[in-house]
Order: sequence, then structure tokens, then C-alpha cells
Amino acid sequence: MSLSTHVLDAALGRPAAGVAVRLESGSGADGGAVAAEGRTDADGRLSGWSPGAGVHRLVFGTGAYFAERGVTAFYPEVVITFTIDDPDEHYHVPLLLSPFAYSTYRGS
Repeated sequence: MSLSTHVLDAALGRPAAGVAVRLESGSGADGGAVAAEGRTDADGRLSGWSPGAGVHRLVFGTGAYFAERGVTAFYPEVVITFTIDDPDEHYHVPLLLSPFAYSTYRGS
């Protein structure tokens, strides 16, 4: 089982490099335990995590990403909560980002 993400900056039309991403595992009112942390590479990608089955969260440091570029943004962070049912599959969770909107889906 593996987990990856890809962050694209829709306002610039290119990958979002250097976005801080935290993987939390488990459930709870304040989120789960931190399982891994990293930053997106020059292509906006981060991969190689193996969190196992269960409920997980990807927490993206979007406010800091935009602040480093001198851009005012509405969301200080984006949190995507998802469930891994089959630990033998690959899970890809992309984030399409702009200063005032975002979208996501389960990729392949």
C-alpha cells in the first residue's frame, strides 16, 4: 500500500513546489497522530508513505505556501480526510489549489 499526493497551483498553471504536507492517522476531535511530514518536490509531488488501512488526513500548509509568494489567500490550510479500505492498493490524493478555492479527488 502506498499513498501519494500532487499539488497543482491553478492560479499559476504549474506544480506547487515546497508545500508542507502532514499525514495524520487515526480519528479524534483534534485529528489523528502525526504519521509523516514532508514537502512537495519541484513537480509538486510527495510520495512513498504507507499509512495502512483506516481514517487518515492530509494537512496542506497552503497559507504559508501563498505567503512565501506574497499572495493573500483565504485558506491557511487544507485538510483532506479520507479512508483507506484496501491496504494492497495505491491511493493518490491530488490537490488543485488557488488562493480562494481548492478541489480534490481520488486519483490513480
